[in-house]
Amino acid sequence: MSETTHTTTDGTDSTVGTTTGETDERVREEWRDYSFDAPTKLGVDDLDVYYGDDRALDGVSMEIPEKSVTALIGPSGCGKSTFLRCLNRMNDRVSSARIDGSVTLDGQEIYQDGVNLVELRKRVGMVFQSPNPFPKSIRENVAYGPEKHGDLDTGVLARLLGRSDEERRDELVERCLRDAALWDEVHDRLDDNALGLSGGQQQRLCIARCLSVDPEVILMDEPASALDPIATAKIEDLIAELSEEYTVVIVTHNMQQAARISDQTAVFLTGGELVEYGDTDHVFESPQSERVEDYITGKFG
Repeated sequence: MSETTHTTTDGTDSTVGTTTGETDERVREEWRDYSFDAPTKLGVDDLDVYYGDDRALDGVSMEIPEKSVTALIGPSGCGKSTFLRCLNRMNDRVSSARIDGSVTLDGQEIYQDGVNLVELRKRVGMVFQSPNPFPKSIRENVAYGPEKHGDLDTGVLARLLGRSDEERRDELVERCLRDAALWDEVHDRLDDNALGLSGGQQQRLCIARCLSVDPEVILMDEPASALDPIATAKIEDLIAELSEEYTVVIVTHNMQQAARISDQTAVFLTGGELVEYGDTDHVFESPQSERVEDYITGKFG
């Protein structure tokens, strides 16, 4: 373990441990100053996260444009997934976590008192690394969120009173499965148990379930890491299509994947530090940080 000097948010220099093989260098603010033409969907300012006494994120500031794909890359343990979970307050579920700083969604602070976390997580949905469909039918998986939130009523009483939303539910299920590029494969077996689907199909079903509550942002934590190359390609094609309507933020350990599917890339390195953030082509072809270049070319990580 070596040390590297970097500039903190108050302009002073500090040192953090670096992964073996990393070059010592001072991080420059211009390496993270990424400008774009689209409106800002998510804004992060001076975000620190601690798990007990361990610092997981170190003063991270960045803005994420709407209707685009932002990739978060970096070696294991550098804070990528922690950062992702901060964007819809999933870290609130971790008792040892302490979060300082600001995260805004459409300019509104999500860490202020009184924020409705159910509504926040409807607006900012998440797809996890391993597919996690419910042990229910394909149809019930997709309709679960709207029914749970009271947006659909397909219960016995509703049917007896002639108020059932079954037709609207079926339209929703079809739309979400189509949007998740799964309808053609499952339309004739919607009542089958979702656990009988292949891994790639299960992951696309989880994406359809996320879409069913009409999110604005979709967070993805290594969504293809457990899938075979064919299923991975389908997920990547789907992400490109989703970014036309949604803001997508994805954690990936696959740098080729980040280069293929993202519009902008943020590189996190040791100590939960955002070292470089910018247009994906520029980050991969002409990185400004020597450590980022070393990481991308496989010298460490």
